[in-house]
Amino acid sequence: MKYEAVIGLEVHAQLKTESKIFCSCSAGFGADPNSQACPICMGMPGVLPVVNEKAVEFAIKAGCATHCTIADYSVFARKNYFYPDLPKGYQISQFEEPICSDGYVEIEHNGDIKKIGLIRIHLEEDAGKSVHAEEWVPEEETLVDLNRCGVPLIEIVSQPDIRSPREATLYLAQLKRILEYLEISDCNMEEGSLRCDANISLRPVRTEQLGTKTELKNMNSFKSIEKALDYEITRQTEILNRGEKVQQQTLLWNADENRIEPMRTKEESDDYRYFPDPDLVPLYVTSDRVAQLQKELPELAVEKKRRFMKEFELPAYDAEVLTASKNLAGFFEETVALHANAKAVSNFVMGEVNRYLSENKKGIEKTALTPEKLAQLLDLIESGAINLKTAKLIFPDIVRSDRSPEKIVKQRGLAQVSDESELRQIVQEVVRNNPNETAKYLAGKIKVMGFLVGRVMRATRGKGNPKMVNQLLLEELNKRKHD
Repeated sequence: MKYEAVIGLEVHAQLKTESKIFCSCSAGFGADPNSQACPICMGMPGVLPVVNEKAVEFAIKAGCATHCTIADYSVFARKNYFYPDLPKGYQISQFEEPICSDGYVEIEHNGDIKKIGLIRIHLEEDAGKSVHAEEWVPEEETLVDLNRCGVPLIEIVSQPDIRSPREATLYLAQLKRILEYLEISDCNMEEGSLRCDANISLRPVRTEQLGTKTELKNMNSFKSIEKALDYEITRQTEILNRGEKVQQQTLLWNADENRIEPMRTKEESDDYRYFPDPDLVPLYVTSDRVAQLQKELPELAVEKKRRFMKEFELPAYDAEVLTASKNLAGFFEETVALHANAKAVSNFVMGEVNRYLSENKKGIEKTALTPEKLAQLLDLIESGAINLKTAKLIFPDIVRSDRSPEKIVKQRGLAQVSDESELRQIVQEVVRNNPNETAKYLAGKIKVMGFLVGRVMRATRGKGNPKMVNQLLLEELNKRKHD
């Protein structure tokens, strides 16, 4: 029997506030263990939490950007469970009355636009972290770092509208892009500021009834999310084909061994015994405040992509790549303002710039490359002062140093040879020294032209102006054809 996957994602994004959601402790990452914890984060008796206004604003912005309804009244609740890194024995979250609901995120797959519905976006606090690292603890022992307790989160819960692992990663990429453009989360999956759990079930194709779902956890990259979902689809398919039932449970993805491991039987919402937090008053948000925050939203990636295609006449693929990062999109626009050939800028950014950033695991803002320097480099290519090969050769120096492209070209003696008399002399010498290839060209074997161009470029140590080299070679060969 053929089955259809039904997937819903729960995404936790840490908000980029300076302090935690209910106290003034720093929410920064990387401090010494337990150096950013106070009686409020630790849930000591008698303490009173106070909500962080900036965290509320960030949640509303996320809701506005994803077409959600923003509630004028929402309530914090206690989610009760016991775990070593949850010192209070409960987590402050939202349950029946979240701050945002009924939104959607658009993805593009196989040329079609699809809306992935959002059930809700709600605020909550993060838990602490269990530490198993050898430098801190003896073998088979665990310590707890409470620095993460109380760091503000939004949880974004999708409808079960996703039908494949590929759709899941496209949705996550688009969601990550939205949060980064809003500048409300750094979305660093390696540091745990963006985490994703997946609920997945299978059902026979062309049926409506949902199957038994499992929940996948511990997926810390887009690649591992796609692999884990593929694995679970295969596992559930095999179970159903044997005539057995899928057990509802929580599963962990083991990225080292590319397999799934059972964690526990899945809890239902009743197991958490939600009830309104008695120490926190309900949140009231006015329509005027929502309208004000809506006006503060930046141009998001989807809108920017459409504008790039229209304004700069770029293909959809180029526009998609260039808007993947807000900083990269801004860098592209600033460069085009200085070098008007948008397609030339796009090609170089998608090629050499992105290659360098990927290899060095850096954002464009972490390099010495500026729009001014890239525009100068492209100006040198356009004027014929250097060729594209030379531009690629010196690009690492441009990214790493404060020197201008023109200065680097002069210091390394890489200026392109564009002197016509000098190139004509080299061309004549190449034609004279390669009589067999010249004869083949004159006999109609046009492909030999590439060999002769290569000989000229070698004689100029790659610095010959390619356009002039081709033109002068044709003139010389045609002259011999008529002699």
